[in-house]
Amino acid sequence: MSNEKVQVHRPGAFKQINKPHKHGAHRSKGAIDLANKGRTSVKNLTKKKKNELNREQRRLQATQIRKNKREEVLINKRLGNLDGNSCPHLVCILSLNRDYDPIPVLSKLKESDPENIILETKLKTTHLTIPRFKQKFTFILPNPDNEFGVLDALKVSNTVVFVVSAAAGIEFSSEVIDKYGSRLLLSSFGQGLPTPVIIVTDLETIPQKKRNDRKITIQNEINKWFPNEKVVTLDKNSDALNVLRKIGSQKQKGVTYRDRRPHLLVENYNFIDEQDGKGTLKVSGFLRGTPLSANDLVYIPGLGHYQITQIDAPPNPFDTKSSSTNTLILQKADSQQLQIQEINQDRPETESEQMMETIHEIDEILHEEKELNQKRMIKKVPKGWSNYQAAWIPDEEAELKSDDDDLSEDDQNDSNYMDAMSEEISEYSDAEEDNFDTMTVSEIPLNDKEYDEQFDLKAEKADYEKLKAAKSDLMFPDEVDTPMDIAARKRFERYRGLESFRTSPWDPHENLPEDYSKIFKFKNFDQAKKTILSNVKDREIKDIQKFVTIHVKNVPWDLWQSLEDLESPIILFGLLPHETNMSVVNVVLKRTGLYDEPIKSKERFIFQCGYRRFMVQPIFSQHTNGNKHKFERFFHPNSTAVATFFAPIQFPPSPVLCYKETDGNLTLIATGSVLSCNPDRIILKRIVLSGYPFKIHKRSAVVRFMFFNREDITYFKPCKLHTKYGREGHIKEPLGTHGHMKCVFKHQLKSQDTVLMTLYKRVFPKWKYQDCSQRWMKEKDENNVEMTEIM
Repeated sequence: MSNEKVQVHRPGAFKQINKPHKHGAHRSKGAIDLANKGRTSVKNLTKKKKNELNREQRRLQATQIRKNKREEVLINKRLGNLDGNSCPHLVCILSLNRDYDPIPVLSKLKESDPENIILETKLKTTHLTIPRFKQKFTFILPNPDNEFGVLDALKVSNTVVFVVSAAAGIEFSSEVIDKYGSRLLLSSFGQGLPTPVIIVTDLETIPQKKRNDRKITIQNEINKWFPNEKVVTLDKNSDALNVLRKIGSQKQKGVTYRDRRPHLLVENYNFIDEQDGKGTLKVSGFLRGTPLSANDLVYIPGLGHYQITQIDAPPNPFDTKSSSTNTLILQKADSQQLQIQEINQDRPETESEQMMETIHEIDEILHEEKELNQKRMIKKVPKGWSNYQAAWIPDEEAELKSDDDDLSEDDQNDSNYMDAMSEEISEYSDAEEDNFDTMTVSEIPLNDKEYDEQFDLKAEKADYEKLKAAKSDLMFPDEVDTPMDIAARKRFERYRGLESFRTSPWDPHENLPEDYSKIFKFKNFDQAKKTILSNVKDREIKDIQKFVTIHVKNVPWDLWQSLEDLESPIILFGLLPHETNMSVVNVVLKRTGLYDEPIKSKERFIFQCGYRRFMVQPIFSQHTNGNKHKFERFFHPNSTAVATFFAPIQFPPSPVLCYKETDGNLTLIATGSVLSCNPDRIILKRIVLSGYPFKIHKRSAVVRFMFFNREDITYFKPCKLHTKYGREGHIKEPLGTHGHMKCVFKHQLKSQDTVLMTLYKRVFPKWKYQDCSQRWMKEKDENNVEMTEIM
């Protein structure tokens, strides 16, 4: 038996062989570990050992971090903020209905607990201390008529309480969220909204059976703006305690541009008049955000930016446990104090020097600027250049004159339009007071004669021309008719042709205007921003209290008086280095649906970039990639554009709101954010000259109506041609002396096609920066257009 052979199965020719698994071009980590069998590469031995964690270790590490954060939050909640050195929770109360007054809401919150400690200030802020929660709150109710005052209050608030009334649309004829509330929410979202809380009041006025349906209706309206927020009822004292508990315990939403800078809400102030109409303004409040140094600069909306002399630590008047009455001097300004330098004055402002100054690394700014300035050469036209070559070098005076000529008629029409509207408003108001004291306009309509007296024909024509130009630009972008009475080589001598808009080179420092010699430029904007933010983050000021008094020097008395009379919240922001230096700021804007009129480049707008508010006349360009961007004559509805203007440097992220004054009222026309502070952004204005085929023979064609003399054809002969049907070609030769020319294309033309020539020139913003003082809300000049300039 043992000698018998064991039969072994041998696969035949039809044995099925499955394909091996293809795991890719690399081995798995397990396969590599099996192959190495514990051996380590020599390269790994020489490298610095990294503590790499596996999956289980990473999971455990995340769990520990989450646990530590949760314990830290619980400890803070148990301790509360009753300590005299801690900041109270700042809450702003706003109504989403113009007809509803939110004062009863504040009264219910104050009466929520009999143990509450209430303290009022002269600036209409209410401090509420709740021993039950071990927390302190500060409530502010800004004036709803002052839109900028409301936005300033939201800038420094930790929580915003939006109040809606269940009686809206029932007891008073208005919606739950009316036009005022929609505009307020749109501005708040565009600026950067703090942590929201939605409160519903007056539910008791609704019948018992309809309360639940009414609350669901309000919740659906709120979900359009706040999808993840639930409304809270406020009718009883227990409801008020629940609201306060939610405000103090919910997760706080940060606002980046605010949290990176020191800021405070002014609780108390004192102006010390010194000389020349200027004095020292002492403002007291709870300092929030990053630490503030006495060497820093500060910005107060409505006043501008100033220097600090010293920072004090007075006794906290809202701390009932403290008995100290001494004022400590925390820090005084020294030789390292930052200077307010808006315009660059290091270079002489001559006609020949038109290059920009550069801001380099923080510790070597002036030294490196002088070295670079010595290496730069002034551009001049070489001798022996032809007239055609010299035509591509823009003349500065002619450039400015061209821009004025292109927009002079429209600007004049806009000015006449504003004057006419101001006169129309004044006449209409007088007529309303004299003729319609007890009757409405609908009851006694105006006759034709009285209506014509109030009708301004110039304003009507200006609006018509503006609408016509905007519609023409939208339908036929950049198409320009060649003038017959002026030579095209003279009319368009500052334009040049490009082989490719994307790849053709354009020197960003070529023939800059004189305004560029006054501004600053970063060598590396992103690196400078990172360095500045890291220095501010690492700053430590020992023994600094939260309640401080800041001495702001050289504040004009009349300007402070006008701001004080407005009775709006006064806030203060600490500035980062270089945020007072002028540069070219680019912001991305998206139009809102609140304004339907055409918006033209170089019109006056009011911008709010983060904490700063000012007036400029920007130019618009397309928001695209690449190193060249097309100039936009109009900012069309439902579109996105980049606005470029001269303004102080501000580091992104920073939200932007754009307003336009119409009939004495402010209208939010666009929202966005700061893109960069880059003077090298090339904005090219494009024009398209059109001609029509007269005779077509295969790939050749005779084109007319693009030019009207032989010299213009010879002058623009190097420029490329293209058609609306996608044909490309060039000018071969002129025919005759009346503007006919022979052109050659890559493919045969169609008789209904249109021949086009595209030309470009670089455009620059105008120096129209004005810091926006709130004085213009009460005082305007006779024309009702120019606003007070604060520099």
